[in-house]
This record gives sequence, structure tokens and C-alpha cells, in this order.
Amino acid sequence: MPSFDKFVTRSAVLSVALAAVLGLAAPVVPQQPVPPQPKPQQPVPPPAQEPPPQAGGVISTQVGLVNFFATVRDKNKRLIPDLKQEDFKVLEDAQEQKIAFFSRETALPITLALLLDTSGSEQYMIGAIQEMGGSFLTRILRKGDEALVMSFDSDVDLLSDFTDDRRQLDRAVHRARINVPGGGSIAGNPGPIGGQNATGTALYDAIYLACHEKLNTEAGRKAIVIVTDSQDEGSKVKIDEAVEAAQRTNTVIHILLVWDPRYGANNSAAKKLTEETGGRVISANSEKKLAQAFDEITQELRRQYNIGYYSSNLARDGKFRKVKVETSDHDLKVLTRKGYYAPSAGESN
Repeated sequence: MPSFDKFVTRSAVLSVALAAVLGLAAPVVPQQPVPPQPKPQQPVPPPAQEPPPQAGGVISTQVGLVNFFATVRDKNKRLIPDLKQEDFKVLEDAQEQKIAFFSRETALPITLALLLDTSGSEQYMIGAIQEMGGSFLTRILRKGDEALVMSFDSDVDLLSDFTDDRRQLDRAVHRARINVPGGGSIAGNPGPIGGQNATGTALYDAIYLACHEKLNTEAGRKAIVIVTDSQDEGSKVKIDEAVEAAQRTNTVIHILLVWDPRYGANNSAAKKLTEETGGRVISANSEKKLAQAFDEITQELRRQYNIGYYSSNLARDGKFRKVKVETSDHDLKVLTRKGYYAPSAGESN
């Protein structure tokens, strides 16, 4: 599998929000006669399952616990942000599951990866992509959020590791360079494998690397936003491996489809990558549409539902389980990942 080890990365601090437990000292009080104490009882064993996490907190992982983020739109593609728990129905492998916790998420931190296609087919839009991509990160990030920036063509380059520094992210976006013969390479970067004249688009490799080596250790809401024509030429991994990497890390993939009319776009690949992970494909083949697409994704990431349940299937078989989410209003469409991989025997929680 591909690895970031051979690429030059920018120094950045990878910070993760960790839950803390406060121990409070007992107050000092005057001494009083101590009455006889009853014989202590035997400790009560803990329940088999922990209660669901508080809304907006860090989501834990345990046997049987499944959580996912979902967005809901109506027939006119307008976001529906005010549904209640009883409006949803969850099925796992066609078996209805009892929803254990539910919240409408607007403030839970987001960990975001922005992936920019720098193959030759994106040359005519790269200026707009850089301007609007940098603006998008500035608008979307709030306190507690982090983002990274990657570019991909015949190789994958990490332009900025996770950070909440908007200026650093904007500079990273503007360092992206189109990989065309004679186009040069990113300063300080060894350049694409095969030399300066190499061509290709390692889209699936970029998704796999972002999920497997970066988002894998993150908690909470995770998303990848990719500006690309979804053409892949030369990736080491297949599209199914890229999808699996996103599903295993509970990462949503959104694609802003930008293509050169001379080369076209791979709509089927874009559809598979997004539908399997709960994201969207938005056609953005002009500067105006690209700006609108970034605005839509900003709203999407801030109006999600957090739904969790304890799976009735306790087998630790490592198999993929299909998840379907419905609403009582069948005119509404729910976007969420299509399933998850159960833990394997011996795998830690």
C-alpha cells in the first residue's frame, strides 16, 4: 500500500481532543465523633454496555456500538435540520435496530481533509480552486476543528498536516502546482515519481492515504472534500479499497466535480465514492458553480444528525454489515454511509 513516509511533509501539530477526568479534593471540616458504620456491601459489577455518549462529546467505540453521521434533504435538495429521533428508522442487514442516542450536530468538532487534483486536466481551473479552496477552509473551521491539505496527480503530496492555523492552510492550498510536462515541482518536494514529465491521477491512493494514515486516529466527525474530475490513472489501490478505507474510519467523502470538457469526468467513480460513504457529488464546472458547491458543503457539514445504536449482532466476525436509514417521510433522502465492518475476534475495542 502507498505510504506518506517518502513524501516531504510540512511540520504541523496533530492535536486530538481528549476527554479529561477531574479529581476534586474533599473539603476540610471540623472533626466530629464518627458513628458506627454499616458493613460495606460488595461492589456492584458494571453493566455489560456503557450508556451512550453525551450529545456533542467524543464518541467512544465498544463491542456492538455503531454510530454514524447523516444529513437529510427533501426533493428540492434542501437540508432538513429539525427532525427528531422518532422520525428515524435504522436497519442493519435488514434487521431493525433500536436507536440508543441521537443528536443534531452543529458544534461537534470536524476533522477535514481537502484533496486537490493537480493533474493536467485541472489546469484551466486551478486558480479558482486555490482561491475558493482557501476561502472554504477559512469559513468552515471553528474552534476545535482541524484540517489538512493534500494534492495528487501521478503522486500524492501532503502540503499541510492537521492544523487549525488558517493562514498555514491557505498557504498550503496556494502551493499546489499542476503536474504537466515542463510545469516544475512543488518547492521542497521531490516531485512525482517517474520524473518531471510523468502524468497520471492517483485519486484512489490519495483517499486511501488520507483515511489510513491520517484520519484513522481521529475521533468525531470526519470528512474528505475532493476537487477533481474523478479520473484515476495509476493508483496502486483500487476504488473498492479506497471506499473501504473511508468506511473503516467513518469518513464521509464529498466530491466537487471539476473537469476539462476535452477530457470529461468519471461520474460513476464519483458516485460510488460518495454514495458508499454518505457524501455528495456536486457539479462545479465553472467558478460560480465552484463557489456555490463549497457553500453547500459548508452547510452540509454543519447540519448533521448523530445517530447511534448497539448492534443486535454481537458476532466478532469482521464482516461488512449493511446499514439503511429511513425517515417516516419517504419523500426525504438520508445521506449516510452504507455500512460498517464488524470487529474481528481478538481485535481491541
